[in-house]
This record gives sequence, C-alpha cells and structure tokens, in this order.
Amino acid sequence: MLKEGPAPRRESKTERLAADLVVAGGGLAGTCCAITAARAGARVVLIQDRPVLGGNASSEVRLWVLGATAHGYNNNRWAREGGVVDEVLTENLWRNPEGNPVIFDTILLELASREPALTLLLNTVVHDLEKDGPDAIKAVRAFCSQNGTAYAVTAPLFCDATGDGTVGFLAGAAFRMGAESASEFGERFAPPKEYGELLGHSLYFYSRDTGRPVRFVPPGFALADITQIPRWRQFNTRDIGCRLWWIEWGGRLDTVHDTERIKWELWRVVYGVWHHIKNSGKFPDAANLTLEWVGQIPGKRESRRFEGPSMLTQGDLIERRRHDDAVAFGGWSIDLHPAEGVYSDRPPCDQWHAKGLYGIPYRCLFSRNIRNLFLGGRLISASHVAFGSTRVMATCAHAGQAAGIAAARCARDGLLPADLLAPERLIAFRRELLRTGQHVPGFALEDPDDLARTARIEASSRFVLGELPADGRWLKLDREWAQLVPVAAGPVPRATYHVRALKAAALRLRVRRPSRPDEHCPDEVLHERTIALAAGKEADVSVEPAARIETPCYLFYGLAGGAEVEVRTTERRVTGLLAVRHHNDQTPESDIGVEAFEFWAPIRRPGGRNLAVRLDPPADVFGPANVVNGVDRPTSGPNAWVAAPDDPAPKLTLTWAAPQTIRRIELFFDPDYDHPLESVLMGHPERVVPFMVKRWRVTDGAGRILAERDDWHQARAEVVLDSPAVTDRLVVELLESWGPAPKALFAVRAYA
Repeated sequence: MLKEGPAPRRESKTERLAADLVVAGGGLAGTCCAITAARAGARVVLIQDRPVLGGNASSEVRLWVLGATAHGYNNNRWAREGGVVDEVLTENLWRNPEGNPVIFDTILLELASREPALTLLLNTVVHDLEKDGPDAIKAVRAFCSQNGTAYAVTAPLFCDATGDGTVGFLAGAAFRMGAESASEFGERFAPPKEYGELLGHSLYFYSRDTGRPVRFVPPGFALADITQIPRWRQFNTRDIGCRLWWIEWGGRLDTVHDTERIKWELWRVVYGVWHHIKNSGKFPDAANLTLEWVGQIPGKRESRRFEGPSMLTQGDLIERRRHDDAVAFGGWSIDLHPAEGVYSDRPPCDQWHAKGLYGIPYRCLFSRNIRNLFLGGRLISASHVAFGSTRVMATCAHAGQAAGIAAARCARDGLLPADLLAPERLIAFRRELLRTGQHVPGFALEDPDDLARTARIEASSRFVLGELPADGRWLKLDREWAQLVPVAAGPVPRATYHVRALKAAALRLRVRRPSRPDEHCPDEVLHERTIALAAGKEADVSVEPAARIETPCYLFYGLAGGAEVEVRTTERRVTGLLAVRHHNDQTPESDIGVEAFEFWAPIRRPGGRNLAVRLDPPADVFGPANVVNGVDRPTSGPNAWVAAPDDPAPKLTLTWAAPQTIRRIELFFDPDYDHPLESVLMGHPERVVPFMVKRWRVTDGAGRILAERDDWHQARAEVVLDSPAVTDRLVVELLESWGPAPKALFAVRAYA
C-alpha cells in the first residue's frame, strides 16, 4: 500500500536518458531515420507523441505510402525508394497484401522494437528543451501521459521529424511558413495569394457492409448542407479512406495552432458526407453500410519548413540538377492544393511532374543555425513549391534514412552535421548510405572495402535478349505501346514484332531514346516508318534504325496502329524489362516553369506483358559483371545478372587469386522497384513479386554452406558469419524463384 499525506506540490516522475541521437517524431521519416541510425551503430531514442508509428501512414490516419513512383503514373521507372522504407513496404506486401492499416502498424513497431540500440518512447510529447549556447541543443524534455513520466533526454545530436518542427521551433532554428513569391527563387509555379500559401489537413473514413440494413443518425455538428461542397456530386458508396484525400481544409489558417479547429471542421464534413450517402435516398446500395471508422486526428500536409544551408527549389526539381552532396531522391509531382480545400471550386490539386528523378542535397537535411539539428520529413529545407513534391512519405523516409546514416557517422567520429560536407567525409558518408540499399541517382557505390570487386566473376549462364517468345495474348494498339529495351553503346538493334490487322490499317513504328541516359522519357526520335497492313493478315514487321548510341540507355521501340491492329505479347517477365504505353500528356497552358512531355507507364500486375520481340543483334547487357557495378536497380541499363531462362539452378562464382578472409556477405535481389507497393487500401494481387529469388545458398571454395535461406522476400540480404571464412571462392546459388521470371541478382558484396 502507498499512502502519502498532503504536500505543497509534487513533481512528475522523471527518467533521464542519454543517447547519441534523439529523433523527435515517429512518422515514416523519423522511424526510418531512427532504425537506420541504430543499425549503423548509434544509440538512438525515438520520441513519438502517438501510440503507434507511421504518422500519416499509420492506422490513425491511413494514407498510403507513396513517393517517386507516383502510383506508376509518371515516367519514373524503377523508382521506388530503397533502404529501410523499401524493407517496410516489401514486408507489408509479404504480410499484408490486403492493405490492412493495423497490420502496417505492427510492421513498423516490430522493426523499431527489435533494434537493441533504439529506445522507443510512444505517447510521449516533446514540450521543452535545453540549449547548449545559442546554436546547439543539449537536451529535450518530454512527457508521457500514459505512464505519468517525464523524460529528459540528452544527446550530442538531434533530428526533428515532428512535421510541425517542434524541436526546431523551440530551439530557435530558422524556418518559413507559407509560400515564397515567384521572384525569390524564380519559381513560376509559385501560387498567387488567391490560391493560398498553405496546404490543408485531410481526414478519412471507412465503411463496411454488415449484410443487413443499418440506420445512421448524424451528430448535431454534421454538415447539414452538402451542396456547400462544390464537388458534392462526386461522393459515392465506393470511395473510402485516402481515395477521398480531397476532403481537405485549413489552408487559410495556422496549420500548427489551429489544428483542433481544422479537425472539427473536417469531422463536420465527414459526418455530413456520410449523412448524405445514407439518408439522401440517392444511394440505395448504402442501405447495409455502416460507418466503420473515422479518423481521430487529421493528416497534416504542411506547416513549418526549416532552413538549411541550401534550399531545394522548383528549378532543382524540374531541371533535375546535379548536386554533389545528393543523398536521396524524389519524383512525386509538384502537388499544390487550393487553400479552401474541399470548399474550393478549383480543382483539388495542381500536379506537375519532372521528366525524371531529382536529387535531394544533404545541405537540405540540417539546420543552418542550430549546429547539431538534423531535419527530417516534410520540414526539410525546401521552398513551398519544391515542398509540393518532397512532402510525400516515401520521399520523406528516404531523406530521413540519409539523416540517420549522417547522424551515426557524426556520433562515431565526434562531428557535427555540417562537418560531413568536407569532400572526403561526404564520399565516405554516401558510400555507407549506398551500402544500405539507398539509391542516389547519378551515384554508384565505389567501395574499396568490397572484396567482390577484386574477384573474377563467372556465371553458369546469362540471359541474352535475342527474343521474347510470342506465347502471350494479342494486345490492341488502340494507343501507342513500346517495349523498353536496354542497349549498350553501338549500333541500335533491329527489332521485329508479330502483328495482325483486323482491317486494313497503317502501322507506325518508331524508336526513341531519352535525353538523359538514366531516365525513361522518350524525347528523341531515332527512326520512324509506317507500314501498310492488309486486312485479316498476320505479319512480322521490323524497324531497323540506321543509328548509333554513344551511351548505354533504354530505347523505346514503339508501335501505333489503332484498335484494329494487334501485336503479340510474351508471358516472359525479366528483371529490367517492361512494356509501356502512352497514357497521357503533360501540357501546361501557361509558362509555369514545367516541361511538356508524354507519360509512358506499364500496366500493373497481374496485367501487363512484355511485347514479343526479336532483336538483331541481341542485347547482351545482363552479364555477371553487373553485380559489382555499384547500382542495385535498373537505371540506364538493367544493372543485374540475369540467368538464362532454362538454367534451373544458376550459380555465380567469385574467385580470388589468393584466399580472402570474409566475415560479411551482402546480396541484393529484385523486389521490382517499378511497382509502387502502396501500403494501404489499394491491395495487391501477390505476397511477393515474381522476380524475387525464394531460395538461395552461399558456399565457399570447399563447398561448405556459409548461408542458406528459404521463403526469402526482401531486396537486401546480409549474412554475418559467426567466424570468418578463409577461402578463395564464393558460390552464390539461386535455387528457386517465386515466379517464372529468370533468376536475377543485382549485387554481391563481401567484406573482411
């Protein structure tokens, strides 16, 4: 029994913690930052003010995770973010292809909880801090309402991933809120005042069919007049969750301090919408539907943005400028919304894409005036226009991972964030980042510690793209289709397709290439011809450009003939090969600083097929040397060793002239970086992508098994041996795949 008499006052129980890095904010950016830093050797405390991790991706908000893939809409091929965020999305596919947001919570919680160097404080709010002079933070103070405990957490380094920038604000870090003028950075897409300077919050709901009639009595605060919403006629019984992202409001208010007011207005809207669906009489199919869930906290888009030594702007995105300190990438559209949100009579968003991926500089990831503060998530150093793209969660997570590695290096070497800009340190930092699976466009991993780079590499077989067999269905050419073909420098190969015409028609064949070799936007026509097809006839048709290319890239071998012309497809799927179709155009009507171009994208699985094609000469770009080229996804080429389709158990052999001492081995498989892998609501037809190797084994020169895995489904496999292997040979055996695609491997690395 505990019994205390009266007291003048009492203090909360206080725990004092010390760490190398304190991460405030457990959204996807903060979570990936903390996990990445902990895996890199830092002692991390992750403070999250909610009961679960994930922020807008969690079951509390239920927004799908997206980034540069943009639902597969734009030209960013193989653009899904790497590292921990890809591990999360791939694991979610394995456990949760239905897109249950509660299961997604458990994946994030499990990943964080199993890191021994990471201390997780849930339901804990940072409310104050202690400075170490005018330009550094010494400690943060936080309180957990669930256990009545106050925390004082000291560290040499901090990362603010709170969204609103609580730590940066309290510390006095320079920040902005609202939109810059068009003249400040020369951003022609900067919004005028009448459009609004801030994006609002959104709040979602889910419904469920109970199998019997359900009555709904709206709360008194529900919106009574649904016609106040200009788009009210678009509400229906099918769209739920984040498909209703445009239930948004608050862009004219203070999106930090007016959040509760914004939430109540969004509740008014949501319950008013459901009242309309249930009780207006316009939706008889709603009779058995019940309101299963309504968000309790709104999903925030924008509030404070903090200033780093550099600020990302519209020009950086549209021109895809190269930054020597690039450590992450983005590729979502510049996506701005009218400030009135759901009450606006304007379109709910204005989205404009770049032709390819853009790099995110390290200088945008730490404060310019608080010397030990990293910036994570949507508050990184970017203008309002650039923020329209960088704000999405997979992009935030990818940049957060870079901050995590940076923090771990700083903690290890007693450095501050700005110290990593020194050229040699920056190279070492990015090298460590790339080792984790992070992709940075334009930068390959050059790792002097990787023993695989010094080995002779041989394979039991290799795939050579000479022919994709015509064993698939016929595909109507009601729009232009193209097979993306990776080619080496030299003469452009001749391509032959098998087509048929239901009526007499003209078939246009053309070959195009991108203006930048590592992008996938068909800018330049290399060859074009038109062929007359007779009605009811099948024929082989060829395109033979009299052209050379000087740099490896993907070429678009296109066909267009109308709905009466069909081309034969193939059932063969291969790592680094896609057929894409022209589905839309970007055509700005005024000079807003973006480019006009075509959008080309594949059909999602289980649909979508490669086109049956013969190449002369064959494209021999899938060889074993790719596993040490430092790029772990298709870019200007497939960057993978792909075995021959008829090789049942392909082997890759690494041989050294003298025995090597090997303690750690890394393998990188193909998780299909072209597939967006939305985390919730969409659902996926597979539990694992068909390009993934299911069962693999690594042996040494004496045939001893060093590692063996079954039911494998992740991109990156790391093997740490209990005792080092001393051998002059490693053999990687790809024993079984999840799908019919030839077995493939992006990288093999070996370390002492």
